[in-house]
Amino acid sequence: MLKKQLQEYIPFNEQEAFDRQAMLMFIDRNPDYLLRSNSIAHVTSSSIVVNPSMDRILFAYHNLYQSWGWLGGHNDGDEDCLRVAIKETTEETGVTKLKPYSNDIFMIETIMVPNHIKKRKHVSDHLHLNITYLLIADEKETLVINHEENSNVAWFNFEEALQKVTEPHMIPIYKKALKKIEKLLG
Repeated sequence: MLKKQLQEYIPFNEQEAFDRQAMLMFIDRNPDYLLRSNSIAHVTSSSIVVNPSMDRILFAYHNLYQSWGWLGGHNDGDEDCLRVAIKETTEETGVTKLKPYSNDIFMIETIMVPNHIKKRKHVSDHLHLNITYLLIADEKETLVINHEENSNVAWFNFEEALQKVTEPHMIPIYKKALKKIEKLLG
């Protein structure tokens, strides 16, 4: 299913074209591409969550990265990346009424994750082969902090959101998302 979705995905830019090819090669060569046990790389699923008018974005302050950012997580064997993105978004924010803008992949990116300690265990440098979906949520829905993952959850306009990001390598990814949203809005 994921391989077919990636094959059908039309890259937005050169970065996505290269990442798409690398992801497809990695999937072909690594039967454990959906599992964290592959310490080189594994698939993750993320979401860009916007309000219905698509002028505000939902971000969480991630404890691990000490930065505001999108929502998502590890697939842990589940090939349905949209389901994982929705599940992870709900776990991280408490938002339960999420509607995919489309069932199609919104963006793809390969992200280098530096070594860190998680649950008192060392995690080596590795890559996240990230599949991103655009989700719609109601700003009035109650937000809940997942203290294991984040220390805050909030809605921002796009300019505010970009100013909150302290991970320089993530800014081009978020800017790409905003360009894609602007293109959808015409």
